[in-house]
Amino acid sequence: ALPIWADKTIVILTATSGDTGKAAMAGFADVPQTCIQVYYPKDGVSPVQERQMVTQEGENVDVRAVIGNFDDAQAGVKRIFSDETVRAELDKRGYFLSSANSINWGRILPQVVYYISAYCDLVRDGALTMGDKVNFCVPTGNFGDILAAYYAKRMGLPVNRLICASNSNNVLTDFLRTGIYDRNRPFHTTMSPSMDILVSSNLERLLFALSGQDDQAVAGYMKQLNETGKYTVSEAIQARLREDFYGGFCDEATTSQTIAQVWKDYGYLIDPHTAVAYHVMEDYRKATGDDRTTVFVSTASPFKFCDSVLHSLGVDQVEEGLGALDQLEKVSGRPAPVPLASLRDKAVRFTESVDKGQMMDVVLEMLR
Repeated sequence: ALPIWADKTIVILTATSGDTGKAAMAGFADVPQTCIQVYYPKDGVSPVQERQMVTQEGENVDVRAVIGNFDDAQAGVKRIFSDETVRAELDKRGYFLSSANSINWGRILPQVVYYISAYCDLVRDGALTMGDKVNFCVPTGNFGDILAAYYAKRMGLPVNRLICASNSNNVLTDFLRTGIYDRNRPFHTTMSPSMDILVSSNLERLLFALSGQDDQAVAGYMKQLNETGKYTVSEAIQARLREDFYGGFCDEATTSQTIAQVWKDYGYLIDPHTAVAYHVMEDYRKATGDDRTTVFVSTASPFKFCDSVLHSLGVDQVEEGLGALDQLEKVSGRPAPVPLASLRDKAVRFTESVDKGQMMDVVLEMLR
């Protein structure tokens, strides 16, 4: 039998905090029988990240800035997916909804692989003997990347502790320490925008695993989150969290200092997200005395965050737009990645913004 979408056009709806949206658009650009629409928080991504998206080529792609933060964009996409009337209308028009970000578990699956690959590299290089346990420290916002590490551990990878590194939006740090998830707090726009999230979608998947796949319990937690903005997990889940995870965070000033320190000590250029992971890893070691081999995950190029990195390196006058790419190349003596350097020659194709409450209308209009 043919799949239910075989005779339909697949519509990929994605909310992005900066990176996955661009990757999804590049992957699906001009792919037959598909179209993709990406929403990102207006003023909530770096200038280079925005330029990557708004210059994307392809006749089947569309991107809009949401007047709000990433949580607003993600909630808007989820509302569209859960609205049965919208789904029925799109089905009648010949469309089938899908996604390419954290809403889609398929995004997490390949991430499992590189934790296993990293472990194999450590064994190959003599840093570990096969079977030795390793820690992973992951800069975390929507909880997808570190969830992949958890799945790798469940599959048998010798992992000791998963260190969840947050920025000033430290809702996950508090949750891992107390078992209380509380999004009722100020939202901070930081130099590490992919972590500027207060509602971490993939945490729901972790709770499903830790509760013994108790969907009713997890549904109850999510209901409390929607109605009150907070929930408290059971003692049993808290015990499992403490066994596998450690939570820490890094504020803006320390993130900047860490970028400068790593450059000074090692001549290695890191982006703000990686700096958060590095600092939290060091904090973890001091707090626990655990000095075993630890991998901290670098999730982005520093050239996507030129202004923040340049300021961290002591540059007071940062050029606007893509001029900062050239500036960072000169200061660091390192070339910008080719896909980012090539943005200088690409025309802006998308300039529209949408209010967070009008996303559903935009989708229906686009697919008319």
